[in-house]
Amino acid sequence: MYVCLCVGVTDRDIESAVSDGARSWRAVREATGCAGQCGKCACTGKQVMREAISREFEMSPDLAYAV
Repeated sequence: MYVCLCVGVTDRDIESAVSDGARSWRAVREATGCAGQCGKCACTGKQVMREAISREFEMSPDLAYAV
């Protein structure tokens, strides 16, 4: 799905940025260019980013927690 029509950023582009290590909206914007022009896509882009980050942590069973 297209999130940012101005630049042509899709939800998969945002998910890819998160997979590559982006953990903040600023990092996602720098990696994809999303919300760099009109900004109307920012809310949707942030939601896609949050969901992608949640999935990243769910799929990482090797994370260690301090006891």
